[in-house]
Amino acid sequence: MRDIAGDVGMLAGSMYYHFSSKEELLVAVHAEGVRHFERAVEHALAGQEDPWQRLQAAASAHLETLLGEGDYTQVVIAELPRDNPPLRARLIQLRDAYEALFRRLIGALDLAPECDAGLVRLMLFGALNTSPTWYRPGRHTPAELGAAFVRLLKQGVDHHP
Repeated sequence: MRDIAGDVGMLAGSMYYHFSSKEELLVAVHAEGVRHFERAVEHALAGQEDPWQRLQAAASAHLETLLGEGDYTQVVIAELPRDNPPLRARLIQLRDAYEALFRRLIGALDLAPECDAGLVRLMLFGALNTSPTWYRPGRHTPAELGAAFVRLLKQGVDHHP
């Protein structure tokens, strides 16, 4: 708390005027990160009708937000604390509310009967949320990567299906 307060030019005790604990601060930052993602995805979905194009727009918006607005969004994709189960449950609830958007988008796809939509969502989020560890600007934009990930989901990678 002292470091955060110092970075914004406050006294450490002043932080507790706004947040009762560092856990409350984490929840507030996490919630703001989720709002960044939600706004970007909802904006990207406007006017999109085709289910695959909607998923592509959402994935691209998620990546653009993650790679462009990292301060808040990095907190959302970080490993959740395991030593505080009530705090962990609150953060999961915030994340799950956002992921419900993707559940609906994937649920609207015409997937093969043997395809598990939950695993599709987890695989897509895995690809999207690990991008800060390997992404380097230049070769592809975040939007292009989001589109490519969804295209791979739709078309597969087997040359001889």
